[in-house]
Parts: sequence; C-alpha cells; structure tokens
Amino acid sequence: MSRRWWPMLLCGILLAFFDARGQQAAGAHAALIEIDGAIGPATAGYFEKASRQAVANGASVIVLRIDTPGGLDGATRDIIRTILNSPVPVIGYVAPGGARAASAGTYILYACHIAAMAPATHLGAATPVPIGGRAFPLGDEEPKPGSDEKKDGEDARPPARGDAMENKILGDAVAYIRGLAERRGRNADWAERAVREGISASSREALELKVVDLISADTTALLRQANGRSVLLADGERTLATTGLPLRPYAPDWRMRFLSVLTNPAVAYFLILAGIYGLLLEGYNPGAVLPGVLGAICLLLGLFAFQLLPVNYVGFALLLLGVVLIIAESLVPSFGVLGFGGIAAFVFGSILLLDIDVPGYRTHLGIVAGVATVAVLAMAGTAYLAMRSRRAAVVTGEAALRRAVLVIDTFAEGGGWARLDGERWRVRADEPLAPGDRVRVTRMDGLTLWVEKDSA
Repeated sequence: MSRRWWPMLLCGILLAFFDARGQQAAGAHAALIEIDGAIGPATAGYFEKASRQAVANGASVIVLRIDTPGGLDGATRDIIRTILNSPVPVIGYVAPGGARAASAGTYILYACHIAAMAPATHLGAATPVPIGGRAFPLGDEEPKPGSDEKKDGEDARPPARGDAMENKILGDAVAYIRGLAERRGRNADWAERAVREGISASSREALELKVVDLISADTTALLRQANGRSVLLADGERTLATTGLPLRPYAPDWRMRFLSVLTNPAVAYFLILAGIYGLLLEGYNPGAVLPGVLGAICLLLGLFAFQLLPVNYVGFALLLLGVVLIIAESLVPSFGVLGFGGIAAFVFGSILLLDIDVPGYRTHLGIVAGVATVAVLAMAGTAYLAMRSRRAAVVTGEAALRRAVLVIDTFAEGGGWARLDGERWRVRADEPLAPGDRVRVTRMDGLTLWVEKDSA
C-alpha cells in the first residue's frame, strides 16, 4: 500500500472508533417522553415514534412523564398498545407537582410497567364519556323503586343502568382497566371504581391503595427508586438497572407539533370555514386564483384534521349549509330568510360538529359566537348597502340622461350633435339651437336624444 494512503486509513479507524464509543454511550440512557395536555392522534403518534427511536438508540428504560386531563379513546389505546408491546420497560411518572393523570391518563399509568407519582399530584376520574357528552349513570346511585333487592351470593357490584350502548361502553372500559391492573399487579377494584364512580386519589392515597408503586420527588430519585425492580415485558421478566442513568429527552419533531396544532378543534374549525369561503369567492370571481388556491389548501387540511377527530357529520353538513345560505342571501332577494336560516344552521352545525365532552376537544362556544356575530354583521352590512343603493340617484340609463345637461356642438335643420361627459350624442329638437346652447333630454328614440333648451 502506498504511503500516501496511511493518513486516510488512520482517520477512518479513528472515526469508526469514536463512532462506536458514541453509539455505546448513546445506549446507556433513560429516554424521557412527555404527555402534556389532552391526548389525541398527534400525542399517540409522537409517543410511538419517540419510543421506537429511543429503543433504536439503545435506551435502557423509558420514563413517560404524564400531565393530562384526558383525551380520545382511540389515541389512548394506541399509546397503551405501544407500552404493552415495548421491548424496554416504561415508567409512568405523573409530574411535576400539581400534575394529573385524569381519565385517559389513569389507563395509561395502569399500563406502565412501573407507576410513579410526584408529591401533590392525582389520578382517577376515568369514567368514559360517550359521544354527546352525557355522563354515565354512576354505580352509587340509589336503586329505582320496585327494583329487585340483591340476594345472598349475588355480586356486590351495583347493577348496570342506562341504555344498552352506555352499558356496553362502560363495561368495556371496566374490563380494559381491570385487565391492565391485573397484568401489573395493582389495585383492580379501585381502578373499577375510578371508571364506574369517577373517583380520584392523591399520590399518597394512590400509594397506600397500591394503585401506584412509587412516590418520587424528581426523575433522579425515580430512577434510583426503580433500580433493582423486576418488571414483566412481552419477552419475559427483566430487572431494572437505572441508578445513574443519564436522562435524554425525546421532544416531538416539527411534523408532530404541526399535527398537534392541526388537530386543535379551533384550528380545524377555522380551516374548514376558510376553505369553504375561499372556494365560494373563487366561484363568484373566476380568475382571482388566490382565494381558490388558499381555500383548497385550507379545506384539505381541515378535512384531514376532522378525519382524525371525532366529528359529527350531521353537524358538518349543517355548517356547510349555513355558509352556503349566508352567501346565497347576497345573491337572491329573500328578505333575510336565507341569511338568518343560514346563521341558524351555521350555529347548530358548529355546536354539533365536535359532539364529545372530552377535555381539549370540545367546541368552544366563544369561537362559534364570534364567527356567527361576524356573519350577522356582514349580512346586516349587505342589507344596509342594498337599501342605501335603492335610495341613491340613478347614474346610468335614460333616467340619468333626463337629469343631465348637454352642450350643443353642431345643429342644423332640426338635428345635430351634443356633448355629455366626453361622449357625443345625436340630438334632435323642435326648436332652433346654436352651438354652445345648454339643453336637457325630454325623451329617447333609440340612440337619438330629443332635447329642449335648459331654462335654468
């Protein structure tokens, strides 16, 4: 080998050495993933991607820091499915102080291999909320008059109430959280009460009830307390060695942040409105291009967001009908019938659009009221301009010519030419006229004006 190649070979060996050392160091860490806020499709996508990246980087354990009021059922189950099939242990940690793992957060905490809470945090209130926002009947309700008394040997749990669909959803949630509790060896009875009765517990109460495994002041203490514990993974039991592990955060990338903004109900709502109005304006003004392009982009983004959200399509249809009727009011003389009907359809459709009582995913009535107010003001302004135009003087046609004063250019043998605002008109008169005379129109005969001298 020529001598000129040995420096390049040495550099290659050094780079490979340091790269291997870097990969080895990268593997010895605890991955920190955060769920902060309402749980939706973006949250589930972020957790799945971050946990997969952490495993690829060789993380020994995943610390899932939770602070959530709840969220959507589908997204919650996606996160739990990822936890249950994770090749590394997941430590659920409700933190910092004042945080909560309410509703969907309780299910996720129960699914984690180790459940921990910071002081002054709480969990619970896990009753599922059906579409429509009605609460399920709680288990501690008094039995109705005439109902059968519990016989000896019967299950001590209160009988199910409500319609069949509510009972099915509630029963499914109870079975789901009990299954998670039994897999992790935690208090399944309390978990069922959290679903049926909506109860909550502080961090101290949760530890005493064996709902969680640890109370830790911070992540350093959490990793130290978790060290030496045995957990059950999908491929068998594993003992944790977490003392002294560096903590590496896995923040959501730009795509997940964009998806999180996009699935915000208020943003999706405005995107749909902007898309509809943009396409309508392009239809009324062909060739404007910009409203059509922006409208198509906004509409597609809004429809993508609604595809991920629990949308009531009757509400969406009412919203679309309302916008069309409001636009039609400016084109059809309906004396306000179309306009006010459109506003009513718009408001009802907006309220029904996201018909679910999940924190972070409710329709904000203030936004609906604001948009409806703008629509009312726009319609009122259109009506005012229309009435004002009816009172305004006519500036075109025969009526306008009858009020105009023309100046004779030439006139001979009963006919000639006159000027008006830079235009030349053929004129006729029953009296002799001279150039420079000021005349008024008495009638029109095609494009010929019959005039007489202006007496003013």
